Amino acid sequence: MVSSCIAGLLLLLAARSAAAAVGLATPVEYQYHSYAVTPLSPHAHSSPEAAEDGAHAHQEDMAASSSSAMHVRLLHRDSFAVNATGAELLARRLQRDELRAAWIISTAAANGTPPPDVVGLSTGRGLVAPVVSRAPTSGDYIAKIAVGTPAVEALLALDTASDLTWLQCQPCRRCYPQSGPVFDPRHSTSYGEMNYDAPDCQALGRSGGGDAKRGTCIYTVLYGDGDGHGSTSTSVGDLVEETLTFAGGVRQAYLSIGCGHDNKGLFGAPAAGILGLSRGQISIPHQIAFLGYNASFSYCLVDFISGPGSPSSTLTFGAGAVDTSPPASFTPTVLNQNMPTFYYVRLIGVSVGGVRVPGVTERDLQLDPYTGHGGVILDSGTTVTRLARPAYTAFRDAFRAAATGLGQVSTGGPSGLFDTCYTVGGRAGVKVPAVSMHFAGGVELSLQPKNYLITVDSRGTVCFAFAGTGDRSVSVIGNILQQGFRVVYDIGGQRVGFAPNSC
Repeated sequence: MVSSCIAGLLLLLAARSAAAAVGLATPVEYQYHSYAVTPLSPHAHSSPEAAEDGAHAHQEDMAASSSSAMHVRLLHRDSFAVNATGAELLARRLQRDELRAAWIISTAAANGTPPPDVVGLSTGRGLVAPVVSRAPTSGDYIAKIAVGTPAVEALLALDTASDLTWLQCQPCRRCYPQSGPVFDPRHSTSYGEMNYDAPDCQALGRSGGGDAKRGTCIYTVLYGDGDGHGSTSTSVGDLVEETLTFAGGVRQAYLSIGCGHDNKGLFGAPAAGILGLSRGQISIPHQIAFLGYNASFSYCLVDFISGPGSPSSTLTFGAGAVDTSPPASFTPTVLNQNMPTFYYVRLIGVSVGGVRVPGVTERDLQLDPYTGHGGVILDSGTTVTRLARPAYTAFRDAFRAAATGLGQVSTGGPSGLFDTCYTVGGRAGVKVPAVSMHFAGGVELSLQPKNYLITVDSRGTVCFAFAGTGDRSVSVIGNILQQGFRVVYDIGGQRVGFAPNSC
């Protein structure tokens, strides 16, 4: 009996040695998640969740802010939609996303050179200091912040790729439709004009200036969401000092924001403007650092298809943003000197089913500081994560190899963006391979299926929620991958952290 067991073991070892000799791989033991697929509803939304007529929403808004933190409630843009099906909302979201991702990728590799029509821009109101937004805002997540005295609620699109915070203001030369009334600074006792030589005015751009007659500061923001005919979204107005009120009634005075009197383009309701969270000097995190708070902020984004009664997404400023439970795991950020607005991180690999993908390495994804090519940007406004083509192809092929239980692969995802989709219906308990992202500093981000599989229709078709870019292109980590994590931006510490299950 013993001899037969030994003989069997020798035969097994010999077979494995022979397989290795001819290049055959031994079977891989993959790790799997159990995934319940929820098909998109074919019915149109009849009323916006954002009506907020329940006590739950009121309690969220009045959450106490401490002396070390300020809190903001976030809403997803789709919660305001009326008379649109889930598939229609997804199609619109992906359309906005393609514009944003294309602009980030092209601008990040532009060596910091502004468009030729920006430098020295002027309007009928005098000289303008240009602010070039690094990307069009998709406005996926909306922050509720009150402006002025008395405080008037405004909905501002969360944007980690924009420096300036601005909102539409009366009198409007041109304003797009928004949710709620347009802010009228003539009714605010805390409104103050800014001199053209003020530091924040000079921080707007290379040719800082102002209204020649009034001596005040004027801004222009140009967004890269052209319609294909040379048009682009813009906001023009006064750079002013105003008071912002956060959750729990916490007020911060003398913040520099834009009061836009001429706004056009692809913004649209519900947002009244942009909440700038980038690395720039005039961004809100940098401004509140001078008011006694840490130059830090964090957000936690819940699943965008979560129904009523689900936890709200939240945004926190100050030291309290860093102190998460459980503690965040931090990875260092990388500064692109040519394009310092963006938050670059070092993605060094990915795993599928618990196995590292050999075709995805830091070398494939690292930033070239001389050309601006490559690198990985963490962005709140991009929806779908994009990876440089060689890394994406290796990642996708590894996922396909491990996901054989999902059935036949199709490439007919919406808008042609996705090339790996499966029709699984509304089955519960579908087995999908585990996926992890590996960052510098020993940080492993273990994803849930909702972070890498997206339902795209009412039949229960799910797609691998990644896409490829050029061979040496910029990669962008989008907000689908970030859902369910508290993402911490410690600007002073030059690091970004991730805390799971912290919403």
